[in-house]
Amino acid sequence: MSRRSPAIALAALVLPVLLISIDMTVLGAALPVLAEDLDPGAAEQLWIVDAYSFVLAGLLVTMGTLGDRVGRRRLLMWGAAAFGIASVLAAFAPTAGTLVVARALLGLGGATLMPSTFSLIKTTFPEPGRRATAVAVWSAAFSGGAAAGPVVAGVLLEHFWWGSVFLINVPVIVLLLAVGPFVLPESRDPHPGPFDLASAALSLVAMFPLVSALKTVATEGPTVGAALSAVVGVVAGTLFVRRQRRLAHPLLDLGLFSRPSFSVSVTTNLLGVFALVGLLLLLPQYLQSVLGYSPLEAALWMLPGSVAGVTGALLATRMARRLTPPALVGLGLGSAATGLALVAVLGGLAGVVVGFALLGAGVALSEALTNDLILAAAPADRAGAASAISETGYELGGALGTAVLGSLAAAVFTARTGQETLGGAIAHAGALEPGAGDALVTASREAFVVGMQGAAALGAAVLTLTALGAWRLLQRAAASAEREPVGV
Repeated sequence: MSRRSPAIALAALVLPVLLISIDMTVLGAALPVLAEDLDPGAAEQLWIVDAYSFVLAGLLVTMGTLGDRVGRRRLLMWGAAAFGIASVLAAFAPTAGTLVVARALLGLGGATLMPSTFSLIKTTFPEPGRRATAVAVWSAAFSGGAAAGPVVAGVLLEHFWWGSVFLINVPVIVLLLAVGPFVLPESRDPHPGPFDLASAALSLVAMFPLVSALKTVATEGPTVGAALSAVVGVVAGTLFVRRQRRLAHPLLDLGLFSRPSFSVSVTTNLLGVFALVGLLLLLPQYLQSVLGYSPLEAALWMLPGSVAGVTGALLATRMARRLTPPALVGLGLGSAATGLALVAVLGGLAGVVVGFALLGAGVALSEALTNDLILAAAPADRAGAASAISETGYELGGALGTAVLGSLAAAVFTARTGQETLGGAIAHAGALEPGAGDALVTASREAFVVGMQGAAALGAAVLTLTALGAWRLLQRAAASAEREPVGV
């Protein structure tokens, strides 16, 4: 790095992180407009949001290991090009089904970006202090991007069609492709061993049937097909784990999970993003379709949460001088749980704005610490694989937040109104007599609020338990490391 500026390199690494995190949540604000144009059903609507995150999560481990072998910068450049092409396809998708496919292709491109950016931080900033600062900036970009997705969408939708929320990716990708080869170092595992295609196939076969089962249960209830899919996924996952334990050069180094700080941090990230993305799916619909704000007005009301997310991540390293990482992780998740509790109990504009700010700041604060713990626990030659595991937790958490919390809210809404979506109910009301139409709109909005508050209550409970568990387990891991240091 002597001939490269670390600051410029970090800026280049932040660009793809911003895009990926924004793409996790940008559709929340665009859904009401998109639903009117493409008219997706309830299952299609969930798939439009989820296809990106689930494909990305299913491929991250494979792509992280591939980056260790072929070069992390090289994989980053390949992924950037694929992400840009998929963004154009999504922007001009003519049907809901086409958009689902385009979102899946975005996930494929994103799966090559995330492990490369995170693992390159370890090689670019080997000193613990500078690495912690770089991780905080990376986490701020991820949390801020996820929270800024609805804001970006709101601004764009005020002036352009819904496809603009994807087309905005293209100039950023072009910039990354232009400067990345000159400002980023290349790094790889010097002794990677053979790439195991059978393990890569098993990881995919484990992920996708389980995802399918989850979505089927969420939209249709328990079915024979869902049960069979779950069994296939569990069997493939078991075979995958057994194969990794036998291989001299496994696709996934299960030994990383023997480090308590690593396994607890990955789980904490998953559950934090679970709650954050679940609310981000519902909040733009609440502000637009229930309170009646325009996309831009709704985006402005969500801006405090975006700023709070960036602030929480950037304050993490400064607060770490006074508090231990376990205490800070517990404090962050406790703040996030409090924010969701405000949404669940108070509701209303003030409740959701303040609650979202507490949620964003708390999740970002905790994840800035857990991300640094993950990198510190991973050997340098396995940085890509460790980063892929970490980001699999991120993406799976986001997808599960959409599926579980989104499906809970949808189930409550359907049970109370008989309609599949709030947008569909409002559109249907327009075809009824004025009195009946007004009554349906009022009942639909009330049902949506009840569903959103129920989802927020579940998220608050999950984060409360996660805060207590992470605090205690990370304390034990730190005490154990002090008694018997383990080299990485």
